[in-house]
Amino acid sequence: MSAQPTMVHVCISCRAEGEALEPREQRAGARLHRALVTAAAAEGRDIAIVPVDCMSVCKRPVTVGLSAPGKWTYIYGDFAKVAPEAAAAIILDGLARYEAAGDGIIPWKERPEALKRGVIARLPPMG
Repeated sequence: MSAQPTMVHVCISCRAEGEALEPREQRAGARLHRALVTAAAAEGRDIAIVPVDCMSVCKRPVTVGLSAPGKWTYIYGDFAKVAPEAAAAIILDGLARYEAAGDGIIPWKERPEALKRGVIARLPPMG
């Protein structure tokens, strides 16, 4: 992995509607995290997939964040509406577009539909 890979933060405490509080490792967010790790490894992607205990976007689970040095950070939600493997494919597709954009801003027309509908926030680059 490179010194500063693109990072995908995944809220592993997110639950789909009606899911039990425990066991935590069976929640929708934890399942998406595992699916992303598996899919990224299968593709040989140089990214860091970071589990986060809570991203405070409980009304729009499952929440993920994309960030990289010098780029805008994006927060996306609503991935509980999609099977984990399908959500992982959508996120990795969007991530490839994010990595290709110099500033991290994916042109609207090029965003996967789930990223158009699921955007929660966009934060400017640090520094």
